[in-house]
Amino acid sequence: MTLRTFTQAALLALMLAACRQPSTHRDYSGWRTYAGSKDGIRYSSNDQINTGNANRLQVAWTYSSHDKDPDNHSQNQCNPIIIDGVLYGTSPRLKLLALDAATGTPKWVFDPASLEDTTNADPMAFFKVSRGVMYWQSEDGKDKRILYSVGEKVYAINAATGKHISSFGEKGYVDLSKDLDRDTASYNPFIAATTPGIIYKNLMIIGMRVAESADAAPGHIRAYDVLTGKRAWIFHTVPQPGEKGYDTWDDKDAWKKFGGANSWAGMSLDENTGILYVPTGSIGGDFYGGIRKGANLYGNSLIALDAATGKYSWHYQFVHHDLWDRDLAANPNLVTITHNSKKIEAVAQVTKHGYIFLFDRSNGQPVFPINETPVPASDLPGEVVWPTQPIPTLPEPFARQHFDSADVFGLTHESYALLMEKFHQVKYNAMFTPPSKAGVWIFPGFDGGGEWGGAAVDPETSILYVNSSELPWSLTMIDMPAKTADASPKNLGKAVYGKYCVACHGPELKGNGSSYPSLVDIDKKYSAAQVQEIITHGKNMMPAFKMEDGEKQALLAFLLHLQEKQPAIPATKKEMPKEPGSTDSMRMKKSILDEVPYTMTGYNRFLDADGYPGIKPPWGTLNAVDLNSGKLLWKVPLGEYAELTKKGIPVTGTENYGGPLVTKGGVIFIAATKDEKIRAFDKASGKVLWEAPLPAAGYATPATYMANGRQYVVIACGGGKIGSKSGDTYVAFALPAK
Repeated sequence: MTLRTFTQAALLALMLAACRQPSTHRDYSGWRTYAGSKDGIRYSSNDQINTGNANRLQVAWTYSSHDKDPDNHSQNQCNPIIIDGVLYGTSPRLKLLALDAATGTPKWVFDPASLEDTTNADPMAFFKVSRGVMYWQSEDGKDKRILYSVGEKVYAINAATGKHISSFGEKGYVDLSKDLDRDTASYNPFIAATTPGIIYKNLMIIGMRVAESADAAPGHIRAYDVLTGKRAWIFHTVPQPGEKGYDTWDDKDAWKKFGGANSWAGMSLDENTGILYVPTGSIGGDFYGGIRKGANLYGNSLIALDAATGKYSWHYQFVHHDLWDRDLAANPNLVTITHNSKKIEAVAQVTKHGYIFLFDRSNGQPVFPINETPVPASDLPGEVVWPTQPIPTLPEPFARQHFDSADVFGLTHESYALLMEKFHQVKYNAMFTPPSKAGVWIFPGFDGGGEWGGAAVDPETSILYVNSSELPWSLTMIDMPAKTADASPKNLGKAVYGKYCVACHGPELKGNGSSYPSLVDIDKKYSAAQVQEIITHGKNMMPAFKMEDGEKQALLAFLLHLQEKQPAIPATKKEMPKEPGSTDSMRMKKSILDEVPYTMTGYNRFLDADGYPGIKPPWGTLNAVDLNSGKLLWKVPLGEYAELTKKGIPVTGTENYGGPLVTKGGVIFIAATKDEKIRAFDKASGKVLWEAPLPAAGYATPATYMANGRQYVVIACGGGKIGSKSGDTYVAFALPAK
């Protein structure tokens, strides 16, 4: 055999071997899906913008949809996608936008309200949360569709024209509240798809947000045919008889009663193997699990499924019998790492409590040891805490794990004294101490640590970048209001309020920030019909509530002070008049919620009188973690209170929502902060290279793309959280045009 023949034979053998092995090559030059790519790593190979010129970035274009809420309750958390020079995103009122990616000029706008009867609807009805859209095209490229969610509906829209495709599902949409393999009367009807799903071939695979109460809808994962809207497969996240995991539930009727275990944070897909990675939230309801004893599979789990069939591959549960609202709040990252001199195709999952769990994605085996660590028992009668919780030895946590009196911080002596008094009103401060009437500290807080903004990973180095909020929240349990023989509208309404509303709006109706507004004097802002509409269909981040007519009327009477002095209901009365506040309308049917003996006093951030966190800074951080070694490389503050910096206080960081993207050019882009800025960081050191003001806080993840030979970075500026003003603008940045 000649050398040339040998070379050709060897080359042929290598080519055949390559055909047999999954390709590791990915095209990261575009931003064609939520999180940039289906492996969910928020990475771009574009490097026109780099560490040497990022400080020259300037506004290239802006687009405003002019549909923000003037009362600052709307948001826009969209991470837009860019297809063939067109940017597709959503507005605060969930209009679907198609913009010229180079100029921001609108090509078309689809308004879902145009398909609805809005004659008597609440004008706020379409202010819901959307974090992005999905794109599909046929093999011949003639059929191009945008699929996106408006509440429980997923619409199919012609990507070229903006017209809805009426042949898809029911008159152009799939209704996620249907085909859940449960009696619809058995659960709360609130269902909404917050984060976009994943397109695999001709399937749309999607999760959803559900209520967080004990009567939550089941959070099953479903796939639909992209052309017809017909359900193709379903994976039951509360296993049904004969399915894997069913025998882990002591209550064999659990699948008929319990919901949650839903994937609201997004998924990731290995297109080479066809395996889908699905993170889930907790079983409903949050904070008390005495009615759902056991580990509660598949809640708080990462589940690997065959994307074509929904068939189970493996899973890992991050929190057993969750009592702390520790949903998996971000899509996982599919990465290739080097561990013990061996290449591993891995999946990394960041968590609210500031950990990164790393697994071999083929079989779910942990890359680094994970210890099942004993945790305290509950002092609430009826609660049975799972005795251990998993804690990874590596990677190192990206958020602080302990909050004690030494960590309390006040800007003045008076502020510090008040915060210390507040601190000592809560008894327990160790992680995984179960909810108690004496109070427990949740740190990192209910919103992380890591949150839905997720993490970015550089595939060339396997370094993960993630932002974190470092703010304690307190959790205190109280007894559910006792049933009373006094059937006056006020007392019955107070009982209903305790059942459905007190956890968010507090026992005194005062709420907690813009996310949980005060209900005091709500009768001066809304009519009875408007309040009833909000209860029935939800609004902003508030879910809809499934109430009996009697409960609804009693709650209206309580909130709106209707007929408070009317005498109690006679015991023989059976008819139910329709007027709000009428005492005859107060009959209430027993539900699973009546089995829950405790509720909580609200989501309470640990803040001083001026709204600053009561813990030593930093209050928000950006972190770099080497997934090969598991070591934390650097941590820097993210965000600034300018007024504190002027007083000589080092940059503190702020609470943050939204995620980072990282580029081959060496730059991390992130907005997310309360100070209404977007920043560029050097990915090697965490040094700030550039920052720019935004018209409203960018509580979203930016996207980057090339258009007409120019690299752009775009961010949705929706604001509307943690006291920020609302916005309705997209802002794109680029280097100066030549």
